Amino acid sequence: MMNYEQAKALTAGYGQEHLLKGYENLREAEKEALLAQLANCDFSVLEALQNREESGKRGVISPLITMQLAEIERRREEFAGIGTKAIKEGKVGAVLLAGGMGTRLGSDDPKGMYNIGITKDVYIFERIIRNLLDVVEQTGTWIHLFIMTSDKNHEATTSFLKEKDYFGYKSEYVTFFMQEMAPATDYEGKIYMEAPGVVAMSPNGNGGWFTSMIRHGALNKAKEAGIEYLNVFAVDNVLQRIADPVFVGATMQCGAAVGSKVVKKVSPDEKVGVMCLEDGRPSIIEYYELTDELMNTLDEKGERVYNYGVILNYLFRVPDLEKIADEKLPVHVVEKKIPYMNEQGELVKPEQPNGYKFENLVLDMIHMEESCLAFEVVRNREFAPIKNKTGVDSVDSARELLKQNGIAL
Repeated sequence: MMNYEQAKALTAGYGQEHLLKGYENLREAEKEALLAQLANCDFSVLEALQNREESGKRGVISPLITMQLAEIERRREEFAGIGTKAIKEGKVGAVLLAGGMGTRLGSDDPKGMYNIGITKDVYIFERIIRNLLDVVEQTGTWIHLFIMTSDKNHEATTSFLKEKDYFGYKSEYVTFFMQEMAPATDYEGKIYMEAPGVVAMSPNGNGGWFTSMIRHGALNKAKEAGIEYLNVFAVDNVLQRIADPVFVGATMQCGAAVGSKVVKKVSPDEKVGVMCLEDGRPSIIEYYELTDELMNTLDEKGERVYNYGVILNYLFRVPDLEKIADEKLPVHVVEKKIPYMNEQGELVKPEQPNGYKFENLVLDMIHMEESCLAFEVVRNREFAPIKNKTGVDSVDSARELLKQNGIAL
């Protein structure tokens, strides 16, 4: 446990002495909570502010060939055999990224607790676990499920899943770990406070999951269980297939360091990142970085080469992940709206961006790997993201897709 003098030295070293202002007026429990927050705060991310202009620069972009549906179908039996064997040998684990809240859906609960049912209760967590149970039943093998929460939703998530008896999943195969947090700053690099004794923090991006697994002992648990591959996926896609034997087998058979599920884009300018090579290594280029020239680059068959969107469903090899963790991921500085405490001690919720958050991104993890298999899946069978309440990628569109797949709501 960090004491006050250590906290004073730490904050002074980064020019953040204001974080301890008013410390003497806090209650004992609040003092302890603040010192614990500071001890767990990764101040090193602040260094990224000095290289902010450099961090967004990209290398030379070229196409990454996607394994398309026709080839996958032709080799389905071969891939399924390899993947099923690996699952039965306990080599495959699943990692659910569930640190977010349902704010954009109008909910104060964790996103996974959102009820998408119409005539009965059907929760996002329930659909995801049900999809994983399909593979458990198919292979006769329980797959270890690691669930990443955040300090904002950990209690609610763990209580909810326990209360629901993990929707039929065996609790001994479920491990929770919390995502690491990074401080949020104003434009001068001063860290915000969000309440007396409470530092403004935010989750450290979708690339922070592996270092968070290490820090909370979840990686040790995976390795003790003999897990060699981790299938990492986001909470908001209620149709995705997890630990899919065909995907696992294809990635293994191709000898790829990482596998990435992709879907054919509905339009060239659809707002999804696409797989590519960057300076000869696998990478993801975000939709807003795709120039008209790249968007309309054609292959010899006359098809767009940057036409496969990522769905945040990746298969990594554990030894490769450990190497990446040793090399340290780049930190991205992102302009955001950050609630903060003003001079009068009142909470302000800004309507415009007012500072920076610091994130690690999964695209950097992929770019640090030697090779990647882009693996096409049938869009309307595996891609029903819930990002908004209505409209595109919403509760409404996901419900329609679930019905099309014979799932009663």
